[in-house]
Amino acid sequence: MKDRLLLDTMVKESLKRWPQRPPGLKPRRGKESWLRGRPSEDAGVSNPFLKLPGSTKLRTLPDGLWLNFGGTFEEPYVDIFAIEACSTLQNLLDKRSRFAPSTHSLLAVCPVAWLLAPVALNDPTPRWRATRVFRHEPALPAAIPVREMRVLYGLKDHHYAGFARHQLPHAHEFFVPMKTLTERNSEDNPRLRALLERASISSNFYNTVD
Repeated sequence: MKDRLLLDTMVKESLKRWPQRPPGLKPRRGKESWLRGRPSEDAGVSNPFLKLPGSTKLRTLPDGLWLNFGGTFEEPYVDIFAIEACSTLQNLLDKRSRFAPSTHSLLAVCPVAWLLAPVALNDPTPRWRATRVFRHEPALPAAIPVREMRVLYGLKDHHYAGFARHQLPHAHEFFVPMKTLTERNSEDNPRLRALLERASISSNFYNTVD
């Protein structure tokens, strides 16, 4: 248990250094409004989480969560990029089940305090303005439909080797050794950036530009 908590802390401290848009992720067509939801630099401020419509108890709190806001004032949506650090195979199975393809809608809930807070320490813009999907300053939490998701799982070396050899990932899943996530300046790792580039929605389209 102690090792798991230490590992979670190491991963989250590393992810705090990642930018507002996941490093290496290719821009999509049209406007983008990426914000890092978890982990946050805001001490004492509630962070965004994921849930099913109507659920008041069960929440999914990824170790890392980035939200790309889009749509209109009337019909907003988010594309999400999540990171889950899995210290055991049971932990991996549990977390994979939360992101499994489903006919149910998934909601990203953004607490009011998080929306009102600045984008970053060096950017005083309130997050709700940066999303560009709110007409006015919100007074209530926003539950926004998730349109698309990509999930990166960090695994211990022996779990990663076994999974890569014997298992088949879903189209929205990506896997990486845990040490890659916890290494210093992981956001600058060229191999990790190349993996995240393939996680971009734009990678599913033919490039018509030479």
